Amino acid sequence: MEPTTRSKPDLLIVDDDPLISDTLNFVLSRDFNVYVADSREQMKSLLRQLDVAPKLALVDLGLPPTPHRPDEGFKLISELIAYSPTIKILVLSGQSDETNAKHARTLGAIDFIAKPCEPAVIKAQLLKALEFTDAETSVAPEAASKLIGASMPMEKLRQQIGQYANAPFPVLIEGESGSGKELVASSLHSKSGRAAKPYLALNCAAISPTLVEPTLFGYAKGAFTGATTSRSGYFEDASDGTLFLDEIGELPLELQAKLLRVLENGEFQRVGETQSRKSNARVVAATNRDLRQEVRGGRFRADLYHRLSVFTIGVPPLRDLGEDKCMLLDHFREFYAKQAGCAPFDFDKRAVQDWLEYGFPGNVRELRNIVIRLTTKHAGQRVSAEQLQSELDLESVDVALPGLAPTQDFKTLQEAARKHLQLQKNFNLDMTLQQWERGYVEAALSITHGNLSQAARLLGIHRTTLYSRIQNYGAQEGAEDQ
Repeated sequence: MEPTTRSKPDLLIVDDDPLISDTLNFVLSRDFNVYVADSREQMKSLLRQLDVAPKLALVDLGLPPTPHRPDEGFKLISELIAYSPTIKILVLSGQSDETNAKHARTLGAIDFIAKPCEPAVIKAQLLKALEFTDAETSVAPEAASKLIGASMPMEKLRQQIGQYANAPFPVLIEGESGSGKELVASSLHSKSGRAAKPYLALNCAAISPTLVEPTLFGYAKGAFTGATTSRSGYFEDASDGTLFLDEIGELPLELQAKLLRVLENGEFQRVGETQSRKSNARVVAATNRDLRQEVRGGRFRADLYHRLSVFTIGVPPLRDLGEDKCMLLDHFREFYAKQAGCAPFDFDKRAVQDWLEYGFPGNVRELRNIVIRLTTKHAGQRVSAEQLQSELDLESVDVALPGLAPTQDFKTLQEAARKHLQLQKNFNLDMTLQQWERGYVEAALSITHGNLSQAARLLGIHRTTLYSRIQNYGAQEGAEDQ
């Protein structure tokens, strides 16, 4: 019997080829509620209309306006993960060279499927990914909020959580994408005196800017088109509990003043009402942006930043956690092997060393997805270094050389370079240096909002030198498109 619409999981398909998307929609609609978009912008518009994020996504890399390059697809993966950190993304693409596949996984995709592929194979992969999603959501709250690791940074993190858990003041959690900021927020709640009270989470990047205010503060009947009844918002529903605002850097400027008011005196108004209401919810916010830089750029209020950052917790990136990588490996492979009903894989000696030396640019999320793939492919087997390396994004310069700066001592640089050379195949020094140079140039242009003179001063080079290098990047891109 065909499952009812209500019982089907939601699946998002993003592909600009109507023949592919229509075929997949027809074949997969028996098992999934399928939503289709043909571009990154259309996907964002579609997601804003949904009440709940899809559990699964099947996305192409080559999307408009650059269908012959993977850039849009990479951006889409990052945006989907920001929208819903628990979503399982499968990439279905004709741009299937190994570099693209590995980078897509690093960004958060669970796996990569090369076009063309039989719909039955795609369906099987989606159903397997769904099993892992259901297993993760069935974990008990106390187990789900458990922090794994015995390194000094993790001990410091636990200490900070213990110190700040019962304080009534806001907490700002900073950290890279995939590092576990949501886990820190839930730990703050579960270890506080508010643990028995509501814990609500809102992803500010996952909601239309026009809906943020009514979602946070509620609205009166008739306040806007579609407001057929009055409704409470997150601040009311959280009551005396905790309200977690993820991706707080995405909050529109006009709403930042209203959030500041709630933080200062607990007062807010529903949209369409003049009556003031009170909230005792404790606010925990998270961001992967540098909010200090956002303040300097006029994109985030300085007074709100200072109010949110009464207590600040920095979540360490996985590359800094040493042996914790193996503890996380043990945790996830036992969990997913049990879910799959199979024996866990293990590593040979060289693979263990490669695992410890890998930088995990996608942090814990990337590690977890690697374990899922290895569980699927090598259940009960010993995984060799070669088999492991096929799952790692060793082409990215910043994977093996994280955060290097000229102020570091030469031995530190030399050791990082040694690991990089051992791990990365087909190393090319000129290409590596070009990638680092371009990364710094684009970062400087971003910081200065495209001002060449200011960017040149930031980089310590002449303006004409910077201009010629930017022109050279454009010429290289043109050659690649030929």
